[in-house]
This record gives sequence, C-alpha cells and structure tokens, in this order.
Amino acid sequence: MKFIQLYGDRGLTIVKGEDQYVWDINGTRYLDLHTGIGVAFLGHRNRRVIEYLSRQMENIMTLSTSFSTPIRDEMLKELDPLKPDKMDNIILLNSGTEAVEAALKTARKITGRKKIVAFKNSFHGRTAGSLSVTWNRRYREPFEPLMSPVQFLTYNNIDELKNIDEQTAAVIVEPIQGESGVIPANEDFIKALREQTQKVGALLVVDEVQTGFGRTGKVWAYQHYGIIPDLLTAGKAIGGGFPVSALFLPDWIAEKLEEGDHGSTYGGNPMAIAAVTAASKVLKEDNVIEQASIKGEIFKKILQEKLSDLKSVREIRGKGLMIGIEIRFPPAIALKVMQDERVLALKAGSTVIRFLAPYMITQSDMEEASNAARKGIIETENKRATG
Repeated sequence: MKFIQLYGDRGLTIVKGEDQYVWDINGTRYLDLHTGIGVAFLGHRNRRVIEYLSRQMENIMTLSTSFSTPIRDEMLKELDPLKPDKMDNIILLNSGTEAVEAALKTARKITGRKKIVAFKNSFHGRTAGSLSVTWNRRYREPFEPLMSPVQFLTYNNIDELKNIDEQTAAVIVEPIQGESGVIPANEDFIKALREQTQKVGALLVVDEVQTGFGRTGKVWAYQHYGIIPDLLTAGKAIGGGFPVSALFLPDWIAEKLEEGDHGSTYGGNPMAIAAVTAASKVLKEDNVIEQASIKGEIFKKILQEKLSDLKSVREIRGKGLMIGIEIRFPPAIALKVMQDERVLALKAGSTVIRFLAPYMITQSDMEEASNAARKGIIETENKRATG
C-alpha cells in the first residue's frame, strides 16, 4: 500500500519532538520553525497538554456533544479570558477548513444573503466552501464549480472595498496572509473594511487559524488593529498540537443558530477539549503572548543584522513569531540548505521563507536560524549565478 503524498516530500524521517526541536531517525536534532505549518506554537509534546490528554484518555475519549462532561466545563472556564472580544460562544471542530465552513454557513443563514467577499492571495482551506474563498486558482479550478457567488478584492486596497454591498453576506479576511507570503494587513485597510461591512450589514469573518492564539504577540491578531469582528475562526495552536479548531460567535449570532445547522462527529470530543483546556492554561501561565511579542522583535532584528547586506533579500516582515523573509527567487534551494544545516522552515507565496517558531525559541536558536538562512540564500545566489 502506498501513502499519497499531497505535500512536498522533505526527504526526512522524523521520530521525536520536544519543545522547539525534532529528531530524525538517525538521532540528528533540528530546530523546528516549520512546526507542522504552525501547529506546534506551544512546542512539541508540551508537558501540560500531554498531562491533560493522558488524564482524559484514562477517563473517556469519545463522546457526542449531546452529553456534558467535566472537561468541557473546565475548558470554558480556562478559555473565557482568552476569547475574542464580545464572543461568548464557541463551536469546536477538527480543522481550520471546517471552522471556515461553519463561519460561511452561519453568515449566509444570519444575513439571508449569498455573496461572499474574500481577498486575492487568501488561503482559507481546501474543502468546497473554504476553497471557494481561497485565491490560488491552481487549488480551485480542478474542482469548480464551487460555492458562489464569491468576489475577490485586492488585499490592503481601500478603494475596492466599495464592492462590498447590500448583497454581501460576509467578508472573510486574514489579519496576516500567511500562505501568500506573511503579508500583514494595513491598519487603515482593516478599519475601513470593518466600517464598510457594518455600513451594508455584512458580517466580518476574521480567519485566525494561523495567526491566532498568541503567535503574533496578541491573543488574536485582529487586536493589533483596534476592531472587533463578527466571527472568528481558530485552529492550529489552540490545541497545542492536537487536531482541533473553533468558531467563536457573539450572542446575537449564536442565538439564531438551530439544532442541525452544523455538526461534526469528532468536533468537541473529550480529547480535543482537554487539549484546548491545557493550551489555554499554558498561554496564560507561561506568559506566551508577551514572549511571542518580545522574541519576535528580537528575531527580526537578528535577521536584519544577518541578512541586510544580501541583495537577494527584499524584506523581512511579520508580527510576533510569524516571520517571512522575502527573497528574489523561489526559496526551494535555500530551504534545502537550511535543512542540511539542521533548521526546518517552510515556503510562503512564491518567494518567501517562512518561520513559524514555537514560543520557547531562544536567542541562540534565532542566531542559528539566521545563519542557516544566510547560508541558504547565498548558496542559491551562487547556483543561480553559475547556471
């Protein structure tokens, strides 16, 4: 039997992870800034998460959300101070794309409208609804027709926001476009977007599957911009490595949902709830948000010092521990060189090296990653120069 490889094969067999490091089958240690595309923000095998999962496994692993369980009450208590502004309700699902699906369905039901507005270079998932609002045509076109109508506007372009009209059910936006190159939204753009959606009665859905739960130096990245969305999707880091996602909703939306409007066999299972409970405790008790903010600035400064003299480096950008290095060519060779130097990173867009570091990354790790990136970029430059 063969495993279908839908992601690029890195040619590496990983057998163990601990905090910000992983080890291959030969016992070689790597600094992991790939983190399962940002999932292991709280580190590999976080002790508190393992503790809660182990304890829950001893009690019950599978339970429909039709039944209450003590771990759910504990999760709601721990998550309460971390919830998005004015959102006292949560639906638990399994993956980011499922949370987006739930958000789009909710917006259509609440508004009675059909049109969805998304942005060019967005990425929201690969199931039919979320794929409909994902920009990359290579992902979408083999499976069309998908959900419609969907209109794509230019990210960070205020003038185009006038296309959000009274026919629009929802606008979905990433505070930082991750897959397209770690591109932060401009504050004026986000504020104008919030104003326009309120003006026409459309819901603003903020997709924080990659940016949320402390990674950018705030609990939620939208908090950098001084706005409050109507719906928020979360995933990746919220489970501390366990597969779980969430849709957060305010009362005025939640009270209009009815039994059967959405559902998921595994959504809100006891193991996922235990993971979210533990992750919430870690976020608060370990000052994760403050660490992400401070360390992100240190990391960007080190990268600037190490890479600023390289002509191939266009920009170093991001917020907190979500950082992109934009270069003048595809980063495949640089990523391979970095892997050979025992640093794992990933691509974003067509020309960006992306770092999604765990919060416990040290300054020594940052130096190591920056040196590896420098070597990778220089070797790519040399290979391109010699043909």
